[in-house]
Amino acid sequence: MSQMQIGSGPASAPSGDFVLILSCPDRPGIVHAVSGFLVAQGGNIVESQQFGDKLTHRFFMRIDFEVAGPASADDLRTAFATVARPFDMEFELWGATAPYKTVIMVSKQLHCLNDLLFRASTGSLQIETTAVVSNHPDAGPLVRSYGLDFHHIPVTPETKADSEKRLMELVDETGAHLVVLARYMQVLSDDLCRQLSGRAINIHHSFLPSFKGARPYHQAFDRGVKLVGATAHYVTADLDEGPIIEQDVLRVDHNYDQAQLVSAGRDVEAQVLSRAVRWHCESRVLLNGERTVVFR
Repeated sequence: MSQMQIGSGPASAPSGDFVLILSCPDRPGIVHAVSGFLVAQGGNIVESQQFGDKLTHRFFMRIDFEVAGPASADDLRTAFATVARPFDMEFELWGATAPYKTVIMVSKQLHCLNDLLFRASTGSLQIETTAVVSNHPDAGPLVRSYGLDFHHIPVTPETKADSEKRLMELVDETGAHLVVLARYMQVLSDDLCRQLSGRAINIHHSFLPSFKGARPYHQAFDRGVKLVGATAHYVTADLDEGPIIEQDVLRVDHNYDQAQLVSAGRDVEAQVLSRAVRWHCESRVLLNGERTVVFR
């Protein structure tokens, strides 16, 4: 699945609105079993989406449901485990509006960070930013203006292992459910990628692999590109090749100079990343091997 293991999701209120997501081998009776569970719990379905992958023969489902009486995510999760077991389901269940504790990582380019912090402050992103980490001090004033903790953790070849250890300590100390690489310009080690599997989202320009390295938008300008794009994906040990959550493009033409091309690219990056983070935190993204199922 795309988020934490069973029982480690965000906390939830004693009763109210809950989300259940699941995947399992496709077979008859799944929807009937889930519906029966909801009826037994006095649940009312608010939103339901499902997908059967004919290639992998797996079934995916997301249900947003309400429970009128006293209920907790822990109790519902325990009750549903007996339904899930015969179908070999992987599932997660918690409060629909419970915020995801999130660590954001950034380097010197602050457009994605600024967008995430603003959206979170207005309530349009279901995240609680527990810390912002950077290998440069540039983001400090912006982060502190939101009243958030800023951690400057420099990274050099000699200190990389210690820096990543400190990062994971912050993730554990803050109880973070999600790590967002908002233009964090450091390659994470294979070990750290494994530790953050399924709960770290990265954003990059969609010119890869054509325009790798520094100043990709300037490289793109020199080649006269006609589309500016961005891709948000889960972090894996394969650099920029993790399961894709969201992509978008913007058409450009010869009227754009380099600065305008860079600005257009940053706008697309911020929008794509915010959508990916929102869908992840609303339990709308389920892993399907090297691909994703996104219930928008």
